[in-house]
Amino acid sequence: MLTSRTYSTLNNETPYNLCFVRHGQSTWNRDNRFIGWTDTPLTEDGVLEARVAGQMITKSGLLFDEVHTSLLRRCIRTVNLVLMEMGQEYIPVHKNWRLNERSYGNLVGRNKKEMVREFGVDQVKKWRRSWDIPPPEMDEQHPYWMGKDARYKDMIQKLPRAESLKCTVKRSSVYWNKTIIPSLKDGKTVLIVGHENNLRSLIMQLEGIPQDEIINLCLPRAVPLAYRLDKNFKPIDRPDGKLDDATGYLRGEWLGGDSAVKDILKRDHKQVYDTAITENLETTDNGDKWKTWMQFAIGENSPEMDAKACKKEQANE
Repeated sequence: MLTSRTYSTLNNETPYNLCFVRHGQSTWNRDNRFIGWTDTPLTEDGVLEARVAGQMITKSGLLFDEVHTSLLRRCIRTVNLVLMEMGQEYIPVHKNWRLNERSYGNLVGRNKKEMVREFGVDQVKKWRRSWDIPPPEMDEQHPYWMGKDARYKDMIQKLPRAESLKCTVKRSSVYWNKTIIPSLKDGKTVLIVGHENNLRSLIMQLEGIPQDEIINLCLPRAVPLAYRLDKNFKPIDRPDGKLDDATGYLRGEWLGGDSAVKDILKRDHKQVYDTAITENLETTDNGDKWKTWMQFAIGENSPEMDAKACKKEQANE
């Protein structure tokens, strides 16, 4: 059932508003594998994460004029689910390869923790998060070579065999300058649904994060990060005048709350780098903790709460 909504203060305080959302859990997120441009679908939990992200945005009152995302279905489906929750399926959605995830080269398909055991924490962290150190290159015989995919048939020569964040910034900045900035100049409120490293490349430029510090910035899945921008399209300080407590780098507002994001990032770090942990935190009870804080963040109208209420009602019949 549709409910009435009003524009939030984010929309009213400045004509320049922007929100980032990383996609929900995909099958290879769940399995702790390097993904890159591989087109892995959302899991059931990923669908729920995306729906919750939409409800969090709805609760904030923020509404959008258009959406920008990649050519990969984990992002495209996240867009669809977010907009369905918001009742905004009617707005334009623009898809572009320049918003695809960073290419992980020859690491694609490999288990992240196994790579940590083989190459060490420092090397894997450099491959995943550093500014200008790309992973080993992928060749055309690789089982996940993107050149086999019909969506890239007209850009075979542009396909990256491996990318550092520096490479990702180079392609994402083209889209930012030619497409996102003009939309913002027109006063449009923009949603970008993307992948962790591609979003990091955009946020690095937006926030002016130094190259030697970007290795420390990580982003959680499906937690909206909302920005108010000034006339130069630079972030306006948060109401408390501080950088976010979750990462220590951002002036945007995590709609799920800083403490909740901090907890997710701690779990994600353990999932990849803590070799003493042998269980998969994405599939154990620990991996479901996000549901609890999401429910707390958005109240009793979350999909999970609705499901519990439905089960309780069925049990009482």
